[in-house]
Amino acid sequence: MNILEQIIASKRQELAKAKVKKPYSVVLRDAEATNLEGQLRSFKSALQHSATGIIAEFKRKSPSKGFIHEGARVEDIVPGYEQAGATAVSILTDADYFGGSTDDLADARQLIRIPILRKDFIIDTYQICEAKLYGADVVLLIAAALSKGQAVEFTAFAHHLGLEVLLEIHHAGELDYIHAPVDVVGVNNRNLGSFVTNVQTSLDLAAKIPPEMVRISESGISSPETVKRLQQAGFNGFLMGENFMKQANPAQALEQFIGALS
Repeated sequence: MNILEQIIASKRQELAKAKVKKPYSVVLRDAEATNLEGQLRSFKSALQHSATGIIAEFKRKSPSKGFIHEGARVEDIVPGYEQAGATAVSILTDADYFGGSTDDLADARQLIRIPILRKDFIIDTYQICEAKLYGADVVLLIAAALSKGQAVEFTAFAHHLGLEVLLEIHHAGELDYIHAPVDVVGVNNRNLGSFVTNVQTSLDLAAKIPPEMVRISESGISSPETVKRLQQAGFNGFLMGENFMKQANPAQALEQFIGALS
């Protein structure tokens, strides 16, 4: 199995255990009963109105690099991201491969006012219910991990719960996953099979994404010059994690990056 297939297999086992502890019917009931009207923050709108579009990511490790910032705590980093000028924050909640948890999501919700993305490998509506319960505003749906039917179904379900959807694609063969209800389209420059990263992926796909779509570029972005090239190609946002998290002070690194971009 490639890395993505390994992660999905692990995710299925994780979900099976979670459903034993808390059945789907209970999670669904609680998610539908949770009223966040007036409290949900629009990821799409934030990107449309931001000068920089930087989505700062909180993650402790990755499958390809191992630990990036071992022992990192949400309370030490995420508020600083907001203060430094992040448009939104992405929280990795996968435990086995990224060292995250839904507790990180819940902690972030109490500390910041900008939109929060739950970044995980979503293969079941159970996880979308969790996203609502733990405080996300938007969920990531990865085309490579889902059928087209699932992408449509999960988008509708997320909207039913009041959440927005970031649909992630990786190559031209996934462009037909894009459908009107999706809020934001992301191009991941990292191949999820090999984890090789190339920003040219975003530049190649930019003109092929429907022009009315808000779009972001993800992974492998490390310089203001790259952000400017992507902006010129029509991207509204830029998801950056490792570039900041590998620093002793991620928020300060973000502030310096935004300063250089300006």
